[in-house]
Amino acid sequence: MPTTNRESATAGRNRISDSIATMSDTFSSRDVERIARLARLELTAEEKDLFARQLAGILAYAEQIQRVATEGVEPTSHAGDAVALRDDTLRPSLPRDASLAAAPDADAFAGLFKVPRVLG
Repeated sequence: MPTTNRESATAGRNRISDSIATMSDTFSSRDVERIARLARLELTAEEKDLFARQLAGILAYAEQIQRVATEGVEPTSHAGDAVALRDDTLRPSLPRDASLAAAPDADAFAGLFKVPRVLG
């Protein structure tokens, strides 16, 4: 039997609720170090303490949100009544050659823009 959007949404909320309920409301320095390592961040001891408190606050807020009664509320893809500000019409864009010609250090032959390195 296929599931409805409402059933899917409810199941999704239950999975999120269950995972949040099992999370600790405190973060140890070791937890923060693991997250920092995954994000490739180097943190001072003061930053680890600060982030541990902040992450615990975020989880506490998530738990508070999970307690809001949402039974009977239709799932939505966005908040409020969104009204299109204009028609979505196809319009011509700037030609690639013109944009590459205006870009500093572009590789026009390959059709690529060169940008500064961001990661390591």
